Amino acid sequence: MRKIILSIVVLAAISLPANRLMAQATVNTAGAANIVDPITLTETSSLSFGTLSVLSGTAGTCILSSSGVRTQTNGVNLSSATPISKTASYNVTGAASTAYAVNVPASFEVVNGSNSMIVNALKVKTGSIGADGLTGILSAAGTDNFTLGGTLNANAGQAALLYTGSFDVTVAYN
Repeated sequence: MRKIILSIVVLAAISLPANRLMAQATVNTAGAANIVDPITLTETSSLSFGTLSVLSGTAGTCILSSSGVRTQTNGVNLSSATPISKTASYNVTGAASTAYAVNVPASFEVVNGSNSMIVNALKVKTGSIGADGLTGILSAAGTDNFTLGGTLNANAGQAALLYTGSFDVTVAYN
């Protein structure tokens, strides 16, 4: 009798936790994906600070706003000779009424041989927002555009040469 009672107690002790561990619940969950048109970027005009000169003893800057207004500081003197200044311009296409971000570098270098200058403080103005910033919104037709300006930092007595450089501009959906 003791063996029977002991067997029942052991069997009950083993079976109770097993029942609890086997308790489970199931729910059927839906999944979805929304594929949108890829975002594209096309350059329509490259960035040019135009023609300028720099005093031999004084460094300075040429600031080209995202609206195309050019100003000078310190030893830089602006000229209306060609090539003239112009903002970089871009067209963006993609999913209608979708926000996007513009990514530009903090700076890049323009060079000619061993001579160089730094361009920094890049400013972007999207057509959809109308003010400096790094975001835009594609229209109901899935289009927008933006312009880009920046600051050219000229050294005192900068050599009279044509300086060139390049940089990456990226757009991505927000």
